[in-house]
Amino acid sequence: MSVADPFVTAVDRAIRFPVNALEYTNILLTTDDAVVGATPREVVWTHRETTLYRYRSSTRRYGVPLLLVFALINRPEIFDLRPGSSLVEFLIGEGFDVFLVDWGYPDEEDADMGLDEYVCDELDWAVRETLRASGAEELSLMGWCIGATLCAMYCGLDRGGERPPVRNLALLTMPIDGRRSTYAQWVGDENFDVDEVSELWGSVPGGAIDFANKMMKPVTNFWTTYRRLWEGVQDGTARREAYQSMAKWVADNPPFAGKAWRQWIHLMYRDAGLLRGTVRLRDKSVDLRRIDQNVLVITAGADHIAPRPGTMPFFDLISSEDVEHFDRPGGHIGLVAGSAARKELWPGIAEWLAERSSGRGAETLKPNEARVT
Repeated sequence: MSVADPFVTAVDRAIRFPVNALEYTNILLTTDDAVVGATPREVVWTHRETTLYRYRSSTRRYGVPLLLVFALINRPEIFDLRPGSSLVEFLIGEGFDVFLVDWGYPDEEDADMGLDEYVCDELDWAVRETLRASGAEELSLMGWCIGATLCAMYCGLDRGGERPPVRNLALLTMPIDGRRSTYAQWVGDENFDVDEVSELWGSVPGGAIDFANKMMKPVTNFWTTYRRLWEGVQDGTARREAYQSMAKWVADNPPFAGKAWRQWIHLMYRDAGLLRGTVRLRDKSVDLRRIDQNVLVITAGADHIAPRPGTMPFFDLISSEDVEHFDRPGGHIGLVAGSAARKELWPGIAEWLAERSSGRGAETLKPNEARVT
């Protein structure tokens, strides 16, 4: 095997520099043309900014529908990033009846939307409409990031002894205690006036939140990503579709409704209310000990948004007997939407759901004992 002459390589790159620079610039400038969220879907229900979608498929095999819930920041199309790299597309192919909650783009008129409204109204009604549309009595909830926390709060809400119609609860990179995260070093400080910020902005601009998130890894976000793209163009290995679809999704940042943002900061980065059982929505307690669904928790070893230690206390709080933990390397988004996810994670998610969505028996574990895979 011959080794390339460094001088010849350098000369070749110098000769190709104008062509590579043009290609690199073209990729950056045409990112908005990328196809994101292309899987066919239909509107089931809407309320205020929230929309419930259903993905049509002729290959359904399971009677328990699946409702996907993303965070209140960024867009839920990350579940359906692009053709060939879409978790929605994959799950439909596996035979699931897939629904998705889209929180929309809150504006100043939605500044009064709090976690109470998102959990007790929007999510509750989305569950109701999913069951109505599918004709099922129970569903599976799959939440990601803040969406996972909202799902856990929904299942832990006091309903006067009535159990929510959720059979399976899948929680991806879910924060429940962010006090030791990098983000908490900024917003957790008592000198940071959360109330004043939310009052000033109404709904917090998505761009401001995106900038704060990127500043947790400034070198990677503001330099390394572009350097790797340039190196890929030089080497002929750049994947235009993969880069553009992710970059387009990352840049789409809806505002965070002011009341919900204020509540989230206190809940997650200051008082750890979910751990202490002090959270109340509509004057009803949220106690994670009420969770007795089949539970799948997925954590990412390199997650700087929702570090694994901020998720692990969840296992000691819930009452579920069937609990499984997928402990994986990767980052907050790349774990589920990265290039390796289709082979390394999605089949495991589909298998877990399938075993609990068709009436077949599932392995029973002791309370709070999670099988780590």
